Amino acid sequence: MNKLVPFVLLVCQFYFTQNISQSLDLATKKLLSSAPAYSANLSIYVADENGNFIYENNGNKGLSTASTQKIFTAAAALETLGKDFQFLTTVNYSGKLSNGKLEGNLLITSTGDPTLGSWRYDGYKPENFKQKLIQSLKDKGISKIAGDLIIDDSYFDFQTIPGGWPWNDLGSYYGTGVWGVNWRENQFDIQMNGGEIKNINVDLPNVSWVNDIKTGGNSDQSFIYTAPHSEVAYINGKLPAKGVTVSGATPNPPLTLGQEIKNWFAESGIEFNGKITSRSQQRIAGEKKTVILKNNLLLEYKSPTLDKIIFWFMRKSVNFYGETLIKTLGKEKKNEGSFEAGISYLKDFWKAKGINPVMINFADGSGLSPQNYVSARAEVQSLLYSRKQVWFNEFYDGFPTQANGMKMKSGTMKDTKSFAGYHTSKGGKKYVFAVIINNYAGGNISDALYQVLNVLK
Repeated sequence: MNKLVPFVLLVCQFYFTQNISQSLDLATKKLLSSAPAYSANLSIYVADENGNFIYENNGNKGLSTASTQKIFTAAAALETLGKDFQFLTTVNYSGKLSNGKLEGNLLITSTGDPTLGSWRYDGYKPENFKQKLIQSLKDKGISKIAGDLIIDDSYFDFQTIPGGWPWNDLGSYYGTGVWGVNWRENQFDIQMNGGEIKNINVDLPNVSWVNDIKTGGNSDQSFIYTAPHSEVAYINGKLPAKGVTVSGATPNPPLTLGQEIKNWFAESGIEFNGKITSRSQQRIAGEKKTVILKNNLLLEYKSPTLDKIIFWFMRKSVNFYGETLIKTLGKEKKNEGSFEAGISYLKDFWKAKGINPVMINFADGSGLSPQNYVSARAEVQSLLYSRKQVWFNEFYDGFPTQANGMKMKSGTMKDTKSFAGYHTSKGGKKYVFAVIINNYAGGNISDALYQVLNVLK
């Protein structure tokens, strides 16, 4: 009799899986037969917690993913760098100190810390960095700086934006680039009123604005166009007549940081009359690189640990974090802080975990590029691998709970929607799943996908 128990359980499991598979198939076919999906492409793949296949529809088909691309970057970063990894920013000086006067330059260097000056972390906000920097100068008795302030942003390569990003995304806060020295997540906020620029929360050195905003409507329909190192910023579109705040991508974060530090000096009674420059600016101007020995250390400033960065990367889908992690992976594993090196490493990482490389055609680390082509099956394979790792709790903690009550990462771009995640049904069955749809026309695309995924509840 006891020998029959495993057999009965196996048969029950088979019929249960078959029933779920049939329900998923009916829901998927209903979606694909709807008018908005007339020209849509869909990839869906569902497995149980052990990786046993349950259902697919074009599961191997590579589609533009949007932000579910982040699951690959987050997992690879946690495993490669470790959850306790920290970015480092240092302050050094050159020359001589005499009677409170520094006869030399001040140098700010970083390993690309994406959290430097971020508002998300207690103890790591702009005022915290300011306090520690100013205190480090006072501890040395420095009250006057006779040289220049140099922001060494050379840790990564010169290219700050991944190739293939759409032009109308580059000036938005979610399309900011990656420098060797980043500041305030390379984002600025504009207070607009009646179509006029009333205030910008940070200095944008040398930037001139062209404003073609029209007023009307009840929502933000504006577009900001800036480019790395550009001295022209353009804003157009439509905004409500009332006061609103819109956010853009800082065109030159190292110089913005430098200007803010200069203001701190003035507030703190530290005399500074030198110029503010960066390694990038020196290169653009064809100037000889200023040599500064890094043995006169004033300050070491470490970022929050990687697990905390991954939380916000996943929970708020911060594209900037993803691209910084890509460059960091390239620097750490291939000694090249470039998007090309980082993306190459990311592909090799997941290929080594058993994912067919033709299903992971990565173009960036965040999913903003429409040149990313990934299959739902590859996303499920990465989620299954992550589930078995010691860092899984830190990875999983960042997954948001969506409007249908399921904990999953979402991705959204024009005519693109994706979901990938984990779900335990009311009956206790654990699923790992991913769904991607491209070229869905009109209608509520999220609700349309929820109708399929809700079968797993």
